[in-house]
Order: sequence, then C-alpha cells, then structure tokens
Amino acid sequence: MVHLGRVLPVTVAAASLALALTAPAASAQQPRPMTIVDLIEIPSIREPQLSPDGRQLLYVRSDADWEKNRTVSHIWRVGADGSGAVRLTNGPDGERSPRWSPDGRTIAFLADRGEPDGTEIWLIPNGGGEARALTARETSPSSIQWSPDGRWLYFLAEDPKSEEQKAREKARDDVYAFEEDYRQRHLWRVDVVTGREERITGGDFSVLEYRLSRDGSRIAFERGPTPLMDDLREREVWVMDAAGGGMRQVTDNDVPEYGPELSPDNRRILFRSDANEAFESYYNDKIFVVSAQGGRAHVLLPALPYEIREATWSADGDRVYFTANTGVRLELFRADADGGDLEQLTRGDHAVGSWSYAPSLERHVFTIETPTDPGDVWTLDADGGEPERITTLFADITKRFRLPRQEVVRWKGEDGVEVEGLLFYPLDYREGTRYPLVVQTHGGPAASDKFGFPSSSSYEAVLTAMGYFVFKPNYRGSTGYGDDFLRDMVGGYFRQAHKDVMTGVDHLIALGLVDGERMAKMGWSGGGHMTNKIITYTDRFKAASSGAGAVNWVSMYAQSDVRYYRTPWFGGTPWQKNAPIDVYWEHSPLKDIANVTTPTIVLVGENDVRVPMAQSVELYRALKSNGVPTHLYVAPREPHGWRELRHRLFKANVELEWFERWVRGREYVWERAPEPAASEAVAAGGR
Repeated sequence: MVHLGRVLPVTVAAASLALALTAPAASAQQPRPMTIVDLIEIPSIREPQLSPDGRQLLYVRSDADWEKNRTVSHIWRVGADGSGAVRLTNGPDGERSPRWSPDGRTIAFLADRGEPDGTEIWLIPNGGGEARALTARETSPSSIQWSPDGRWLYFLAEDPKSEEQKAREKARDDVYAFEEDYRQRHLWRVDVVTGREERITGGDFSVLEYRLSRDGSRIAFERGPTPLMDDLREREVWVMDAAGGGMRQVTDNDVPEYGPELSPDNRRILFRSDANEAFESYYNDKIFVVSAQGGRAHVLLPALPYEIREATWSADGDRVYFTANTGVRLELFRADADGGDLEQLTRGDHAVGSWSYAPSLERHVFTIETPTDPGDVWTLDADGGEPERITTLFADITKRFRLPRQEVVRWKGEDGVEVEGLLFYPLDYREGTRYPLVVQTHGGPAASDKFGFPSSSSYEAVLTAMGYFVFKPNYRGSTGYGDDFLRDMVGGYFRQAHKDVMTGVDHLIALGLVDGERMAKMGWSGGGHMTNKIITYTDRFKAASSGAGAVNWVSMYAQSDVRYYRTPWFGGTPWQKNAPIDVYWEHSPLKDIANVTTPTIVLVGENDVRVPMAQSVELYRALKSNGVPTHLYVAPREPHGWRELRHRLFKANVELEWFERWVRGREYVWERAPEPAASEAVAAGGR
C-alpha cells in the first residue's frame, strides 16, 4: 500500500517531502506522511464472527479498487490464534454478511454475482469448494440468520412487483405517487437443503429488523407501517413464533425502537430507544427491558450518561452486554439484568466497533480502532480480562506512516459547561510555535468524534503533515455526555453548539497553539449545518467548506426524507396551525447570510435525500449573489455520503486547495488517482 513512485507534492512548501519520497530505497524504509490516496486505500475490517467451536474467525475486508472506482469487500477466514488467514471469496463485485452454520461446516453470505440476478444467499463449505447460490429471488435478501438446528436461513426481502406494475413500467406508463411507491419488507426463510422458501410475514406493514431467539422457537422484531425513514416513530416491538404464528404487539409508544432481542428463557425482550422512561423523544439511546407478554418497558440503566450503541443478553440471561459511546471513546460494558453491578470491560483511547457476542463460547469479538490502528480484530472473555488480538493486518502501520498525535482537550462553554474534543497535532510540531487550524465538526448532530485512525473524508493525517492543527469539538448536541448536553438543541438548534466551537477555538489560541489569523472550517451533514452557521456568526475563518449542510430549516424540513429528529429542535412542524416559523427561521443560517465574508465552497451528492441538493443550491446562490468567493461541486450518483473513490479524492483535493489558497496564500498540487494496475498490485501485496 505504499505508493512512493506516484505521490505528488501537495504544496509548494512540501517540496522537500516530494524529494524524500523519490529518495533511494534505504531512506524509503522510514515512516512517511500519509497522502489522500494512502488513506483511501487503507483496508477496513468489519463483521467478525467466531466459529461455533471458537477455533476460527470470519470477517469482511474491504479494499479500494480504482478500476471499479469503489471499495470491494471479500470474506476472509483466520484461526482464532491469528494464523492461516485466507480469502474465501473472490466474486468480482464482492461479498458480505458471512454467517457460520451452527455446526461450523458451512458459511452463508450475500453476494451479487450476476446469475442468479441481483443479490442472493450463497453457501460455501468451510472445508473448501465452490460456493453455490441457495436463492434465486426477484427481490434481494438481507439480514440473514441461521436457525439453531441449521435447517433454515431466515432473511428479509421486499415484496416483488406485481405483474401489472411490471407491464406498466415496460410500457413506460410509469408515473408514480411520491412516497407511496414503496414495497413492504417482510420476513422469509429458506430450507438450506431443498432451497424451498416459506413466507413468515405478510400484509400491509414492514419488518424492519428481527432476531431469532436463542432456542429458535420465537422471533422478536420491529414492525412499522412502511419502510420509509420518516415513519420511525411508528415502529413497535412485536414477537411471534418462528413460523409466523401467534404474532403479538409488545410496545405501543411514539418513539422508534431498535435491536429487539428475546432473553434466553424467552420471557423478556430488550431493545434500544432514543427516549426517556416516559417515552419522550430525543435522548441518548438507552436500553429498555419489557415482558415478552407486553406491559410497561423500563430503562435498564437510567443514570447512565452514555449513548448505547448495541446490546445483547448474556448466555444465562442474568446480565446484559452493551457497547456505549462515552464521548471521545466507545467501550464495552456489562450490567446485571436488573440494572445493578455495572462494569466497564474495555478501556483505552479507542473505539470498540463491529462487536458480536458468542453465548455458547462466552466470548466477545470486536474491532478496536485507535490513532495508530484502523481496526484489527480482538477477542475477550465474556466477563472481561485482557483483550487478545486476532488479526494483524495493521500491525506495521506505524512503520510505514507518520501519524499525528491525538489528545483530549477540554474547555468551558460560554455558559460555563465543560466541553470536550480531540486535537490532532502537526507532525513536526515545535512547542512555542503557533500553527494554522482546521476546525472539523461531526455530523449527526447526535454523535461524537472519537479516538481513531485518520479517515479519507477528514484526512487529518494529510492536514497535520502540511502543518495544520485539526480540532474536532464535541459541541452541545453531541451524544455520550448526558441528556442535558444532548438536549441543548431542543427548542432551538443553534443555542450553545456554535458557541462551544468558538470557545474551543479561543481556548487553543490562549494555549499558544493556534494562529487565530489562519483558520479554516469544514464539516459534512450536521457538520455542514455547523459550517453554515459559523460563517454567518463570525468572520474569523479565512476559508470554509460546507458539505451536505442545511441552510434553511423551513425548506429543509419538507425536502429531507426524515423529519422525526428535527421536530423537537423547533417545537413543531412548519406547517401546523400556529407553526413556530420564527424559531425555524431564527436558527436558519440563511437568515444571516448577508453577514458572510468567508470564502466558502459547497459540496453535495446529486442523489442526497437526507440533506438534499436544494439546500446547497440555496447556500451557493446566496453567497454568489452577495459577492462571496464560492463554488458548488455536485457529485453525480452520490447519496448523502460519497462512495466513489475519485469523488472522495476530489473532495479532499478541492478542500485542501481552497484552504491553502485562502488561509496560507499557497498553491496546492492535486493528488492523482493511481493507475488501476498499480492499485491492484498494491492490494495483492497487502494480503
């Protein structure tokens, strides 16, 4: 994954770096700064799954493929001791969702291999051999789970199109009713031997998520009136027999539920919801427990200030294991099923991810992302101890690359509340010298920035190599810091959030680290909202980049595919009787757009339904009309998050060029995409 022969110098000031990269082989052995292409080409690991006997592990590894212009994922197997890593699948378009059969002899996975058409369920023997397609469906399966006896594979799939609909589409008589053209999503199962399918659910509703009970006799699931994102609050927890009989509604409230799972004795169900005990919305995600017969659900750990990410029952049902966002970290915990004896099982400046628990083995398996590791796989005894590393894909990362120092920084918000964030230091930082700063605000906004490896979207490693500090404040509205901190946005989005960002900047200046005359602001989604607000609030930034951000909350409310989380911010909808339009407009950056003098570029995906392109057009046209230096860059085919490799490279290049021009008055030379043949050779060498 080292590309010494083709990396271009990123700035005039980095000419010496370019010479170093073309030096003799001996000096090339020294760690070097990362490039954008390096960051894009860092592989990722997800979905680790221990075999039933605990001797092997499956995981999905994703690598950049410049010829396909996207990442491609394949399934790998490795011994639980880290030995014998081998790639099991080789389809041209990749594979995902590996699942061990209960006897460990067969692996099920999802793949689109052309024939049968579309995504299907495939089976491959663990002992070797060719994969075979188990299904040949008109609609693609997802969310596969084995029955405990190994006879069935359960899956979700959309209802097929009717013959009438197919005929109309063929004749191009295809006018559709907006948000009424969806097809319901239902639960099926397929016999692993015969390939015979059975429908488990049907009707005018959708199954959004499900889990089989440990004994395979029951299913807990989320049921909603439609699969549409904006119907989140109408989803409820239901339970039924494994064949679909005895369907019963368990919850009835006005908030969404996630991850329902039956206890090992099938008497209780746990689930997550971003609600409080009274089922009022917009809180940190909590664990709820309810009787499988129905009744009132209760919060398991009401005093816990963190955001719950995932949760599951222990093997005996006496405890609950869960991962939680604690602010700048993500950790694994356990608690008694009655809410007592809370214990943190992992500790470190890291983020635990891709976690699964094997009750029959009493083992956890997960990835750990750190500032120097993108996320190798580790395992841990059920009740703690020292994690054991399984994969070593990233063991040599610090031998190849120079990586920025990360540390926690804390300061007081304008109202005296403590705020926390992360600071990335310039690679060649010298104490007593002030450096330019790039402020990056996370999306959500109900999220937080955590310790982890530099990403290709934020490219902290490139910025710090160019001599910038990178500051990531977990401003008011972030998760992991308690409900009061999160709910500061309820009743008005920009109350303390943007002030937290600026008091954090002032704190860094007061420490003598940052040159307050050389600063840039960037962010995507909720981070783009923040950029739009900041440039109307202050002229202290010399450059800005707004990625997929909202500028007009009134129009945004109707344009986006989801409104549920936005209604609490402004106290109602913009079209109800006596609508709080003044609150919507007061918190819209567009209201104060005439204040903007900061040169600002705008980026958005053409197919973004979450923060649609219209918001970026409003921002761009307002800035251009007022004579503010600006450009609007639209990525064809892209949704809310850009996926194509060349689009990701373009984003980093155009932002870096903009910052260098306006913050430092320097030219920037763009990095080029590598030749596909070279990229493929590098990927092969990295296995």
